[in-house]
Amino acid sequence: MTLAETLGHFAADCPADDRGMMRFVGFSLFDWATVGLAGIDEPVARAARRVALADAPAQGGATLFGGGQAAPAAAALANGATSHALDYDDTHFGHIGHPSVAVIPAALALAETRGVGGTQLMQALAVGLETACRVGAWLGRPHYEAGFHQTGTSGAFGATAAAGRVLGLDVAQMAQALSLAATRAAGLKSQFGTMGKPLNAGFAAEIGVTCARLAEAGAGSTPEAIEGAQGFGPTHAGQADATALEGLGDAWIFPAISYKFHACCHGLHAMLEALRKAQAEGIAPEAVEAVEIRTHPRWLAVCNQPAPATGLQAKFSYRLTAAMSLAGLDTAALDVYSDATCARPDLVALRDRVTVVADASVDDTASEIRVTTGGQVITAAHDVLGDSDPEVIEPRLLAKSATLLGDTLRARLWEEVCHIDRTGGPASLATRLATGAAREPTAALR
Repeated sequence: MTLAETLGHFAADCPADDRGMMRFVGFSLFDWATVGLAGIDEPVARAARRVALADAPAQGGATLFGGGQAAPAAAALANGATSHALDYDDTHFGHIGHPSVAVIPAALALAETRGVGGTQLMQALAVGLETACRVGAWLGRPHYEAGFHQTGTSGAFGATAAAGRVLGLDVAQMAQALSLAATRAAGLKSQFGTMGKPLNAGFAAEIGVTCARLAEAGAGSTPEAIEGAQGFGPTHAGQADATALEGLGDAWIFPAISYKFHACCHGLHAMLEALRKAQAEGIAPEAVEAVEIRTHPRWLAVCNQPAPATGLQAKFSYRLTAAMSLAGLDTAALDVYSDATCARPDLVALRDRVTVVADASVDDTASEIRVTTGGQVITAAHDVLGDSDPEVIEPRLLAKSATLLGDTLRARLWEEVCHIDRTGGPASLATRLATGAAREPTAALR
């Protein structure tokens, strides 16, 4: 079978009833809605919403974050961009990207407009998220290093699989949809640092809706559009790793997903988690004499701003975020990353006692720290790939949502996700996306 046919069989026919997988799908749906609601007022979200509303149908549209309805493809684009606007969504290091912001908007837009139930939506999300991760692993790091943003590329295939499952496409139609996605999937890392990055997620979601609907209407494509001689993989520096498809339909790789619990670059999270472990032993910030952070050299060009002056720069600074954590600031809150935080004398003094060391022996998902305080040395290490215990993840996601949205909206959103399988569940959840204007002040502002 061609790759499109293999993925098509999986997306169309897989029962998607694994309880462990479905719990993580629920986590990601909740986290996606949380960060989307928190990102409503971002400039890229406003721009995408404005465009979507300009061509909105008179009735029967899909709900947008922040209110209003639009055609499903336009809603998927706007909601995908909005949910990635803060860059606070989940990450899969095998996929090398952010799967949920591409997959969920596509599936939810169609589920709402087609009247699909919650169980079917969750199954669609499961096969879509898994497809995005499998294609991402098949393309591999060479694809990413060549300059392609896998949230937009692999994400488009996942969004197509999820959208096709919502529409009830058969295997042949699903393969056609995925082949069509191959000629549209796109996304460049050169967009990082601009509105183009979150829009890559939105474009991937829109592609999923459009290609699934085209296949439903009878559109066809070359069967080897993904792996053929001039297919997506060969023309986009894909490594075509066949092992990435092993166990497809029997084992799930999506639950290796990593959730962000700090509102900063994901490269800083292993360090911040290691500091949390060290702080459990009791560290007074004024007594800290020195902090050493060991990290993979790859991150030094990404998030090693030595003396940030702005809130945005702070999100990419080992030294300052370490100082913030040691001083007791809530690094999950958006508002603490500010120009004022960067200028605080106590934080600057603590920041200047932090040293960052490049160490190729440290995995690029891990960090090691040494804190010298009161004449003693406290060491700790953390690898974000080890954060896989759902009993630990659930309360932290709930706490993150409360920080971003307030307790009341967090509770209502969690209720919607936990009962998504009831009649009208997807439509009820979709209407919750419009409630951003009713957000409570975040915990950081109280």
